[in-house]
Amino acid sequence: MRTAIPATMRAAILVDDAPRLEVREIATPSPRRGEALLEVIACGVCHTDLHVIKGEVAFPRPAVLGHEVSGRIVAIGTDTVDAYGLDVGDVVAAGFIMPCTECDECRRGRDDLCSEFFAQNRLRGTLYDGESRLAMPDGSFLAMYSMGGLAEYAVVPLSALTRIDDDLDPLSACILGCSGLTSYGAVFRAGEVSPGDSVAIVGVGGIGSSLIPMALSAGATTIVAIDVAEAKLDRARELGATHVVNAAETDPVTAVRDMVGGVQVAFEALGRPATFRQAVGMLEDGGRMVAIGIAAGAATAEVEITPLVRRGYHIVGSFGGRTRTDLPEVARLAASGRFDVGSLVTRRYGLDDVDAAYQALARGEITGRAIITMKESG
Repeated sequence: MRTAIPATMRAAILVDDAPRLEVREIATPSPRRGEALLEVIACGVCHTDLHVIKGEVAFPRPAVLGHEVSGRIVAIGTDTVDAYGLDVGDVVAAGFIMPCTECDECRRGRDDLCSEFFAQNRLRGTLYDGESRLAMPDGSFLAMYSMGGLAEYAVVPLSALTRIDDDLDPLSACILGCSGLTSYGAVFRAGEVSPGDSVAIVGVGGIGSSLIPMALSAGATTIVAIDVAEAKLDRARELGATHVVNAAETDPVTAVRDMVGGVQVAFEALGRPATFRQAVGMLEDGGRMVAIGIAAGAATAEVEITPLVRRGYHIVGSFGGRTRTDLPEVARLAASGRFDVGSLVTRRYGLDDVDAAYQALARGEITGRAIITMKESG
């Protein structure tokens, strides 16, 4: 059933240099060719948004953040060719990497490297025609971080959408688009985790905790979770970690080596120089370190050269999965219960409390993933 689309909507806006979000009324956007308008059901609270809020990652302001969205398609742009089998009324998850489909990287299937996504959206806050779909109340420019999902409606390229199973909670399913897509890319693509592998996860917050069920889905049998917060380690055990290390109490590299003798794959989910070095130090010979944490500013990490060469370590970065092929796989894993989105979502906030949610994230109070819900139910 088609629903009436209101002329205005509420959105959480990063207005100026202050690290806070304000909920304001702005015009509801309209989709153009190849795009859908979603009535947003929920949006995940991600640390990458927090980096932008705190000014640690440069991005135009004013802006609407939010890049991990579930929603219901309420309109599709005119002159759109149906290449994705989606229609008005479908409930979907939106990938935070929105492939343009036309650049060289997209043509070879590397949606995660889409040059237009990084040049237009991540640098300028626009979509691929160089324009935002959002505007401030006075009509001036309002940037979009990915689709600008911290709002009641959002415009998303159809290339970034996948339908979600009717049995999935549409609220929790919003995390498929970032937590799910990021962990899938890290585990199955960059990490090449195989049945029987041992892995370590340095930092088990929102993204790090999602790596646990994803690694289990890939067949990992030993999973070591490392963090400084005991509550997050307790949560990691519940999700399936076989070992935990409190890095506030012991040297994590020594502890991992004492426990399991080194791991085949180590994931660094914090983007900090110290934890980057620690993750490399946990590898067994020939092991692979996958860096997925976004760093503040121009942070760098030193790696000792000789062990890297003599021990045959691999160090690889992973920003996310390949949206058009991997997001449907993430949705299938969720539908099967192997990637249980309900177990990963630990807090829910309303849109009016969006700034409080990010303040709680900044204080380290959120274990797992928090989400912003636009209504009482999806």
